[in-house]
Amino acid sequence: MHGSLTHEIPMTEAQFGLLTSALFWAYGLMSPVAGFLADRFSRSRIIVISMFAWCLSTWLMGYATSFHQLVIFRTLIGVCEAFYLPTALALISDYHPGSTRSLATGIHNSGYVFGIGVSGAAGWLADQHSSHYVFVLIGLAGMAYSIPLYLLLRDKGSTERVASSSAPSAAPVRLGPTLRSLFSHGSYALTLINWALVGVAGWAVFAWVPVFLQEHFHLSQGRAGLYSTVYMNAGAIVGMIISGAWADYWSRSNTRGRMYVAAIGFLFAGPGVFLTATSPSLILAVVGLVSFRLFFAFVDSNMMPILCEIVDPRFRATAYGILNCTGSMAAGVGIYVSGALRDGRIDLSLVYKVVAGVCLLISLIYYLTKPQSASERNFAK
Repeated sequence: MHGSLTHEIPMTEAQFGLLTSALFWAYGLMSPVAGFLADRFSRSRIIVISMFAWCLSTWLMGYATSFHQLVIFRTLIGVCEAFYLPTALALISDYHPGSTRSLATGIHNSGYVFGIGVSGAAGWLADQHSSHYVFVLIGLAGMAYSIPLYLLLRDKGSTERVASSSAPSAAPVRLGPTLRSLFSHGSYALTLINWALVGVAGWAVFAWVPVFLQEHFHLSQGRAGLYSTVYMNAGAIVGMIISGAWADYWSRSNTRGRMYVAAIGFLFAGPGVFLTATSPSLILAVVGLVSFRLFFAFVDSNMMPILCEIVDPRFRATAYGILNCTGSMAAGVGIYVSGALRDGRIDLSLVYKVVAGVCLLISLIYYLTKPQSASERNFAK
């Protein structure tokens, strides 16, 4: 909704980028806290509360009248949203302890991406009404949905969760031992570095694709939104399901199978975004975007399962929360810098070419990432 929002509330390109960056930074800073709380308290209740609070913040954003108010509400949205993903993925891992974990994660995340894809209609709605109308509509719908979610969503039994861990007792999760356990294995630190690169590369593309298509191929805001969300996210859903099933199958015979699937994904994602950056044809540019998103999604279905190969089962939500913090802060920087480069008359095609190279580096790092062996699992006491 770039055009509608900047028309209703004037702002520079860097300020528009800052709206998304503020969300990511708040989301990132709160993610470790959210993950830690999800390891200590009811995961299902945290999911419901975060859902309602996120939608309430979105509804409030519909009544913003200045850029500073937009930043405040976007920041609140980031805080609320931070509690969802570490908690939800940890809950999925509780229910899927074996060879279905990647596919289950992929199916969950495909729903998440489907929602983002449908949000392409927000550009059309904003054209017909206003961006404020869209925020109010989405906020009200989400708050209504939180009611059946509260009634239906349940935790995995606590005794079963403890049994899935090699920890000798169900002692409360504490911050110091949790951090010592997580950083005792070098692969976790390596994964944090890689996730920062994933955040920069992914969101430098995702956040600015509608603007790129509008400027390079003279599309309307609504049409550019549909191309950049519906088509790209359709590719992402296919990629998540394929990579989830493939990684589960490969992991049965090779403990590094999930890492290899993620590495292969980024190996092919790079050429996709490079095609978009260099193509004079709208069709080829969209093919490149779909290819980029399809292969980029290989990591979406496997990141939490990869963490499950590295960290103590008691600390999965905290581990993902810290990971989310790292990736989100990096993503915010990438989005803001891309906007600042646009203010400096640097074309987005150059940014996308750099992203293609970063994808190859990410692929190499995932290839080098090793799971924790049984002898290395000296869990924090």
